[in-house]
Amino acid sequence: MRKFTSIAVIILLCAVASIAQNKVNFSGDWELSLERSKFDFSSRIESMTMKVTQNDKELRVETQTKYKPATEARGDMGRGIRRGDFLMFSDMPLVYSLDGKERVINQETPMGTLPVSLKAKLEENGTLKLTRVRVLSTPMGEISISSKEIWKLGEDGKTLTIKQEIESPRGVMTSEMFFIKK
Repeated sequence: MRKFTSIAVIILLCAVASIAQNKVNFSGDWELSLERSKFDFSSRIESMTMKVTQNDKELRVETQTKYKPATEARGDMGRGIRRGDFLMFSDMPLVYSLDGKERVINQETPMGTLPVSLKAKLEENGTLKLTRVRVLSTPMGEISISSKEIWKLGEDGKTLTIKQEIESPRGVMTSEMFFIKK
């Protein structure tokens, strides 16, 4: 009986260690590496940082994006920041519920207040899937802009790769952003 109890305790400890090891935490201050990132609108971005706070229930993402003046933007025909850029990179804190439930917040924009739907799912393999949907009311009807992101921490926990797909009436834009923990 003692031998059986010892084996059961060892199996239980291994299971607990495995669960704890799969628990991924994205918290930290992150800085975008423009050199290692791949996205169409990178010529307009001078820098981007993210402050991520995560606990068992929520993931909070605060982004600070600094744009280049229109005269310095390369490959963008000098346009600089486009009117819709605030929809891709909002500096408004986004708080996702990690229980898989959708959360709706209001975002103040130059076009008025927009409802934003947020959803997060932390996968067993350590990836995080985030979905963000914004709905705009225009004279031509409602327009939906959705963003899907897949977050993956590097082995050392000091790098973060975010694969993003933004879908709007203009089409689909994809990007891969590479962040380094400060």
